[in-house]
Amino acid sequence: MATIDLSPLYRSSIGFDRMARLLDAAMRADGNGAGGYPPYNIEVIGDNRYAITLAVAGFGEDELSIEVENGILKVQGRKEDEQDERQYLHKGIGFRSFERKFNLADHVEVKGAKMENGLLTIGLEKIIPEAMKPRKIEIGNSLNLLEGSANKAS
Repeated sequence: MATIDLSPLYRSSIGFDRMARLLDAAMRADGNGAGGYPPYNIEVIGDNRYAITLAVAGFGEDELSIEVENGILKVQGRKEDEQDERQYLHKGIGFRSFERKFNLADHVEVKGAKMENGLLTIGLEKIIPEAMKPRKIEIGNSLNLLEGSANKAS
């Protein structure tokens, strides 16, 4: 795996700490095989709407938890060890505990979650604040601010 030196980024930028941490974490995660269980999909539903679907067959709703903290969505599944005396010829269904994290962009909010047919679906929406939305500026005949500064300069 190729390594990327991000130190020039740290020296010449301010306020991009989160992006650099995301890059560092992504580079580390690729090498350790952390991306396997449980399998998941990330889907675009519409404008600024997304869904994450995790295959959590065998888990009940009470064994799953979903938390959002500091822009990180964390999904955990806690499975108790089976205490009964079952004898398997083949055991291929993995009922192991897991923790899966997703980095959320700014202004992305979790809207809800549902469990259906062994699939946990988490709804997300990017809500753009009014101050960040584009707005049209009308061109008029008079602007007191500019006229006042032009008179002082003369």
